[in-house]
Amino acid sequence: MAKKNSKSKNNDNTIARNKRASHEYHLEERFEAGLELQGWEVKTLRAGKANIADSYIFLKNGEAWLLNATFPPLIAASSHVVCDPLRYRKLLLKRRELDNLVGKVERQGYSIIPISLYWKKAWVKISFALAKGKQDHDKRNDVKDREWKVQKERMMKHDAR
Repeated sequence: MAKKNSKSKNNDNTIARNKRASHEYHLEERFEAGLELQGWEVKTLRAGKANIADSYIFLKNGEAWLLNATFPPLIAASSHVVCDPLRYRKLLLKRRELDNLVGKVERQGYSIIPISLYWKKAWVKISFALAKGKQDHDKRNDVKDREWKVQKERMMKHDAR
């Protein structure tokens, strides 16, 4: 039997994705961090039941915290622990990364927005970005550019025939 090629591995490790992030914000610099989770939360994530759509990250006392991320508890997961689906979850970052984030958020007015939640080997990681909010005209320009790109591809495809 032939060995499986590690490069052709299925890379669908994503648990949850914040699809509105790129529509609502200008995403500039991306980061990756681990999450401090409880046992019932890991079981929920293995079942794929998480929502980070309206969540954000804030910095307090030199630590980064994930807020408004919903991890609904499974019925069979744990009966002896009180499960709070909206609890604050600590992000595991190095001190230098935290200091960099604090500087950019406080001095330059950035927000920290989660982009996706995924598995990396046996660990749950969160991808987030430094972002600035978009104005309505920025959103309209993005839609216009996207529509023009689709129309241009259609014209090129039609001309190739």
